Parts: sequence; C-alpha cells; structure tokens
Amino acid sequence: MNINVVAPINQLGYGITGLNVVKTLNQDNNISLFMIGQPQVTNQEDADIISECIKNAHFFDSNAPCIKIWHQHDMAQFAGRGQRIGFPIFELDKFNDIEKHQLESLDIIFVCSEWAKNVVLDNIKVTDSKIKIIPLGVDSSIFKPSEMPKDCPTRFFNCGKWEIRKGHDKLVDIFNSAFNENDNVELFMMCENPFCTEQEQKEWINLYKNSKLGSKIHIIPRQNTQEEVYNIMQQMHCGIFPARAEGWNLELLEMMSCGKHVITTDYSAHTEFCNSNNSLLIPIKETETAYDGKWFHGQGNWARLDDNAIGYAIKHMSHIHHLNMNNDLSPNEFGIKTAQEFSWKNTGRKILNVL
Repeated sequence: MNINVVAPINQLGYGITGLNVVKTLNQDNNISLFMIGQPQVTNQEDADIISECIKNAHFFDSNAPCIKIWHQHDMAQFAGRGQRIGFPIFELDKFNDIEKHQLESLDIIFVCSEWAKNVVLDNIKVTDSKIKIIPLGVDSSIFKPSEMPKDCPTRFFNCGKWEIRKGHDKLVDIFNSAFNENDNVELFMMCENPFCTEQEQKEWINLYKNSKLGSKIHIIPRQNTQEEVYNIMQQMHCGIFPARAEGWNLELLEMMSCGKHVITTDYSAHTEFCNSNNSLLIPIKETETAYDGKWFHGQGNWARLDDNAIGYAIKHMSHIHHLNMNNDLSPNEFGIKTAQEFSWKNTGRKILNVL
C-alpha cells in the first residue's frame, strides 16, 4: 500500500512518534516521507530507512492517503489529493478558533486516547466515525524489563522537558515532603528543555538544588539516543510524573516497559494505558485554567494539583521507598504486560486497519 506521511523525525515527542510510525508502516508498505524540519536519527539503520522514504517522495502516489503527525493548528498542508488524515498530540481540553478550523478540514482525525477523542468531539463539529484512536507505543527491543537495583538508595526518576504542565513546580516540594535528610533516597531529573532560555534552565535547576534535599537530587542532561535513556531508566526504581496534562507521555510507558513502578496523575491522555493495576495513581478532583505565563495562557483546562493530590503523591513515594528498604520491591509486572500491548507494531496495525 502507498502511504504519504508528513512528520518530523527527531528525538522530541512528535519526532519519536514520526520515526516509529514510519519505520513500522514501511515494513510492508511503500512510504513517501515529507519532512517537517531536518531529519535527526541516531543510528545507521534508521538513517537508511528515513533516507529511502524521503527518496520515495520524489515519485509519490498523489492519490494515496496522507497522514500528518503534527500540531492541530497546522493541518492545512498535505501531500497529494488522497485522504487527509491529521494526527495531533495535544494536552488541553479546549481548541482555539484556528485549531478548530484546521481540524474540521480533515477527512480523518487520529488521536492517541479516548480522552483525546472526547476533547475533539466536545470542541468541533465532527462525526464520531471520523475520529480514530491510534495509541502510541514503546520499543520493547530497547526498553527491556530489568531487575530492581539492589543495595542502593531508592531512586526516583522524572523525564520530560521543564514545564509547569508536567508538575515540575510541585515535584520538588513532593520529594522534600516525602523524605528527610536521613532517608536513603535520590531523585533524578532529566528535564532539559531545548525551548527554554539559559536563564530559565538555571532557575529550574536552582529550584531543585537549593531545596531542603538538594544534595539528594541529581540533574542529568538530555540523552542523545533511546539506548542511553534506557541505560538510565534501568538503574531506577520508580518514575514520578505528577503532570497536570499530557498528550501521551512516552517516557512513562518506557518506564513501565523497563518494569519500573510509576506514580502519575489520573488525568488526560496517559489514562489510556495507566490504571490502578500498573500505576500508583494521583486522583484528580477538578481541573483549573491552564496557565503558566509561557506556553499556556488560559485557553483550556488541566488537572488541579491540590493538597489532596499532593498528599497522594507523597504517600506513593513513601510507599515505594518503604518496599525497597525492606527488599520487597519487585518489578512492575502489570506495567511490563501493558507495555507489550502498546507496541509500535500495534500502532501501525491500527493505522492500517483504518486505511
């Protein structure tokens, strides 16, 4: 089957999605890739696949369906005259007028989750049949299950660019409230944000390093490859993701795939794969206006991290530490099983079922 794809290829969220969707679909189909930005790959095998798909675009099938993996405000440009399929990954529950207009122009809308499908139905004039849920995946050949580290501090991990949306303003207080100087714990933050200024990065780092337990907090740089990310994740016990809103959260699913425990909010797109069996959930009683003064300016709503939510996060972190100190912390078997279901192969299969 001939399929046209418009997408970025890099190590950010959309780029990782674009790369894995193209690689999966290319196994049994003819993919013509139209790049958003310059391709950034980390190994020769991926480079060869992407180069081949870019060359295919020189003689693309103009009648083939076209999938655009990109933001909902930029859905006008497609390749050819075939079905126009938009695949946006969004975090809020409201669209502005530009986003509504762009989404309503599409023939089919792909979304990652049931939560996202309901957001689309609530915001634009579209029939249910035009919206297809296509969950994202995890590469289990890289993010393999690993044993829990022994004879070391309980290691908590957060990965995701510095943002209030991701709860980074609250996580430092959660960690400092859950533990004291005598507790054998560590928090690793891999949160470099390529869209922040140097001053903004310093402010985030200082917030953590100058806190009560700053000596137990490690700021680690963004990794260049998925294999390097795995090498860090396998050394951890638990991922902590107190996000106000997520479009999916690839890193959370990757931690599950490694067999690590995860603590996260019971809200937004990651509820597609997070439940009480595989996650320690932070209940969300209500939402609030999404505002951070930089990326979000009140267009929609996200989870309110109230005292009750913070209390649950503290309790969950303490619980993980208690289990580890008593040598009772085994791998997250339900998380591993979930990750096996949410593979990139499954993503590709669902896309082909629609096409």
